[in-house]
Amino acid sequence: MGQLISGLNLRPGDSLVPELGFDLENATPSNSELQIYNKLYALLIIPGPSLLQSLRNYSPASDQIRDAIAKPTPENESKAWDAVSPTIRMLRDIYDYSSNLQNGLPKVLAVLCEGDANKNLEKNQGLAKLFAELLDFVFEFDNLKMRSPTLQNDFSYYRRMLQRGKYSGIHDGDDSMSDLRSAMVEDDQANRISLFIAYPTPMLKCIIDTTTEFVNTNRLQKTMGDWLAALWATCFNTVSKKRQHNPHVSSFCLKVMVVSIILYDHIDPNGAFYKHSPINVSKESRSNLIHPQSDSTYPKQIKHSVKIIQTVNNMNVSADYNSTNLLSALRYNSKHLNDDTTPKNVKNIVLAV
Repeated sequence: MGQLISGLNLRPGDSLVPELGFDLENATPSNSELQIYNKLYALLIIPGPSLLQSLRNYSPASDQIRDAIAKPTPENESKAWDAVSPTIRMLRDIYDYSSNLQNGLPKVLAVLCEGDANKNLEKNQGLAKLFAELLDFVFEFDNLKMRSPTLQNDFSYYRRMLQRGKYSGIHDGDDSMSDLRSAMVEDDQANRISLFIAYPTPMLKCIIDTTTEFVNTNRLQKTMGDWLAALWATCFNTVSKKRQHNPHVSSFCLKVMVVSIILYDHIDPNGAFYKHSPINVSKESRSNLIHPQSDSTYPKQIKHSVKIIQTVNNMNVSADYNSTNLLSALRYNSKHLNDDTTPKNVKNIVLAV
């Protein structure tokens, strides 16, 4: 496969999006990474589809809560409690997963960012794909969460009932736990879950915060940035080749591409949108390797990246992941898009679409 990251040519002004030889769709774990891969796959990947499906099946308890508040009879309160209980169980599972993500993600990054990033990506393709699958899950989860605004209302009612002394019984079977201690544990967990779901995109915030802390603690901003740029380039080229032949793979790569840009924008001091960012590139700008770029060429590069995101509308995939959702995620979750260092034309193109 050769020198993957070095092949990316991450030099200021270089606009080529090269072929890295990394087959994201068919990547499998090597023997050396298999043990950690299996553990992290079970911890972070296997629960994903179930969590997404539970969120798709979410049924608001708005009517029952409204009746219980307007007429707080034991019958109405019991109906409201029964209606919110499945949602509370779901939110606990989601929060537990986010905690596992905070603990497990640094283990993935430690392998991918340790030492020579070129060799790590070559020999740890399974973990590279696992990381991409995490980004895909993050996008899908937050997209579903933003379409469920009543989650916080349901959870607020649950917390109100906690304060009145009605507990959910998650500690049933632990005879050694007093009612007071149970109430304290329950209230502490409720506070943490409430803070988690208060964000419009809680899983994205979780992965940004965890990655940022990891790279800052270990001083790996450059290595992590190179890896994200390589992942972006891989996804970009995959979509360019397979959007008509394998729309589901292309949709996957577009989501991963968007989240990788957002993540890069948060960990790099200059962000993803300034004119010398390795992500601020375009496949159609190969001629710039011969003819040096002027600042005016960069908006064309961003525009091309935006255009390739728009191709998802022509694919036979779920409308939940159309270009509007992809570009909205990019606009509203980027850190440096509105910086003064972002070229005005770049800013206008991204914000206008």
